[in-house]
Amino acid sequence: MAHSSTSPSQEDAVQVRDNPASSRYEITDGEGGAVIGFAAYQKAERLIVFTHTEIDPGWEGKGVGSRLVRAALDDVRRQGLPVLPTCPFVQSWMQRHPDYADLDYRAPRSTATD
Repeated sequence: MAHSSTSPSQEDAVQVRDNPASSRYEITDGEGGAVIGFAAYQKAERLIVFTHTEIDPGWEGKGVGSRLVRAALDDVRRQGLPVLPTCPFVQSWMQRHPDYADLDYRAPRSTATD
C-alpha cells in the first residue's frame, strides 16, 4: 500500500465496503476511493474467519483499523454469522469491545428456549 498523509476531513470520509471477489472488507479514503486497508476473510456456510488485517502506514494510529473492523463485524452480524478471529488485530479488537463477544464462534452459546 502506498504511503499517504491524512487530514482530519479525510479521516471522517473513509468508507468500508465488502469486496467478496477478493474475500475482504476494504476501507477507502475519502478522496479517490483508494484502498487504505483491508480485513481478509474466509467465508464458510455457517462461519466467517478473519485471517489478516492491514492498514496503509500513512493511516496507522488514526483509528482506521478500528473503524474497518467495527463496520465488518456489524455487516457480519446482519448476516447472522459467527466469527472466528484468527487475525490478532481482530481478536484483540473483539476482546476490547465486549458488545461484540456474541459474534465470537468460540463463545458459549445460549441454550435458553422460549
